[in-house]
Amino acid sequence: MGNSYPDRTNARGVWKLSDITKNKLTQGTFPKGAGRGFSAGDNNSPNVQIDTISIKTTGNATDFGDLSQNPQGSVWSVHGSDTRCIFGGATPVATVIQYIVPTSQGNSADFGDLSVARQSIGGGSNKTRSVNYGGQTPGKGNVIDFMQIQTLGNATDFGDATQQGRQPAGNCNRRRAFLVGGDDGPAPASGTNRIEFVEISTTGNGIDFGDLHATVVSCPQGVGSSTRALQGGGGQSSGLLTRINSFQYDSQGDATDFGDLTVARRLMGAVSDGQRGVWMGGAGSPADVNTIDFVEIASAGNATDFGDCTQAQQSPQSGGDALQGLDEFFPRAPELYSPTGRPLRFGAAGVGDLAMFNNAAALETLQISTLGSAVNFGTLSAAGNGTGMSSNTRAVYHFGSVNNSTIEYVEFQSKGNGADFGDVTVNRQNLGGVASHVRGVLLGGEEPAASDTMDYITIATIGDATDFGNLTVARGNTAGLGNNTRGVCVGGYASPAYSNVMDYITIASAGNATDFGNLLATKALSADGTGGSSTTRGIIYGGYAGSAGNVIEYITFANTGNSTDFGDATANIQSGGASGNGVRGLYAGGTGGSNVKRIDYITIATTGNAADFGDLTTENQSINGTSNCHGGLS
Repeated sequence: MGNSYPDRTNARGVWKLSDITKNKLTQGTFPKGAGRGFSAGDNNSPNVQIDTISIKTTGNATDFGDLSQNPQGSVWSVHGSDTRCIFGGATPVATVIQYIVPTSQGNSADFGDLSVARQSIGGGSNKTRSVNYGGQTPGKGNVIDFMQIQTLGNATDFGDATQQGRQPAGNCNRRRAFLVGGDDGPAPASGTNRIEFVEISTTGNGIDFGDLHATVVSCPQGVGSSTRALQGGGGQSSGLLTRINSFQYDSQGDATDFGDLTVARRLMGAVSDGQRGVWMGGAGSPADVNTIDFVEIASAGNATDFGDCTQAQQSPQSGGDALQGLDEFFPRAPELYSPTGRPLRFGAAGVGDLAMFNNAAALETLQISTLGSAVNFGTLSAAGNGTGMSSNTRAVYHFGSVNNSTIEYVEFQSKGNGADFGDVTVNRQNLGGVASHVRGVLLGGEEPAASDTMDYITIATIGDATDFGNLTVARGNTAGLGNNTRGVCVGGYASPAYSNVMDYITIASAGNATDFGNLLATKALSADGTGGSSTTRGIIYGGYAGSAGNVIEYITFANTGNSTDFGDATANIQSGGASGNGVRGLYAGGTGGSNVKRIDYITIATTGNAADFGDLTTENQSINGTSNCHGGLS
């Protein structure tokens, strides 16, 4: 992508004031200065000194100021923004929260109080919210609470960790805060290898992510970039560790080995600026150390000497002005850009050009406004005959199985694998789905008998589905069409007959469906048709009624009534997936006697036959489609 102004990878050109404002607020390519890291207090009373380093350089730490209260062994890291660095908890357990301004050398000031007095807390923050995860209360705790970083005040309850623990590593990116490893008791032998997380913008209980590379790890400390988390050191029953673990924030699973620290230790300070991770001090054997070492986060390998702390220390509180959750810039894949070359404004309704299809367990993407074939995005944990729903930031997929209730999700802006969302109210397969930019509704299906069940989720909030109401007729193999207000469930099959029924719901209001009209012919769709619509018109593509069909039909959402002929598909097709951007509809994969990988497209506002767009990576049926700008998002 060419620019008339510089970005972080191109120092040439001239910045305009409008470009600077736009990039700071939305695009995130305006350069930032070198980050400052802080390590405050430690386990040696009455030490309250705050050490500081420049993360991008090397050298010894210098004095910044003093804390108002010594945390005395209360490990805490990865909390704050680029304008405030926050410290919390103390020994003996306390509710104290204090902060510093990184650009103003001096002592800390009072922020407010934790919701529960405790110490040794994990978690992390993005630019707006700090999530404080677990801790010692004085027993092992499972408390999660949060603060708004720019507003002084007390922390508020967020939810509960999956189990009790203390002294974990804190990790975060802009979306997720993590609790990693830690102690379940007073000794290294009682450590844990768990990794769990919460979505920072929501509230709720912790979610299992995976396990550390080591079987038992007490008191590691975490650094990271916007995509990768590292945890250095810790202890086992056999002694202290040099190991550095690594995992990707957006791909649930176990950590892998990254390299080793220069000195085996635990209970360090940990700071990072998105490119470099630095560990400061720590409890070594037989004594505390003043070691500072670092790694380049993007590449695996052993740590390198950085310099020395002002004194040997263990259990300091740490943070910085450029933590992994704070950096607005992140590389986007080419298909996430608009045709003008500018990054799409994720989060704004009606803006977007990305189609996503789940092809078996694989997720594939493409740019809707162009022609071409799909590329790999990531994977879901299983395949099935389910459905897809989406907002302009998140795609959600139900596997579609009478033996699996799982719903998973991915974020459009960050390539990676699916993560657990929650469960449907009733296990079923061969169902349709429809979504607004807020809510997704799952329509009918088979349990294995035909079902009239509808349940819904709030797309931005992880959790189980809730009962919505019932269809007018129980059936499976349905498709869903919709705009931001109305969802329509189309066709289906209820043994021994195919259905021509269309019924509709108001997506924002739970309740039973109402008759909309009839299809031109009775048929099963076996496809998610959510993407094949604009704000005014929904498209019904192909289908099965004893043999595959090439008929394309359409409805007008505002007017109930029967469907109207639109044109013909490029071939007889059923069980494909649909996506679109409100202007163009895409129909991918399916079967017409044998599986295909072809992608067709139409212009939704006109009528006429479909044309060839490109291909999926492999032939398949039971495809589900989503997009970050379908008819339900405007």
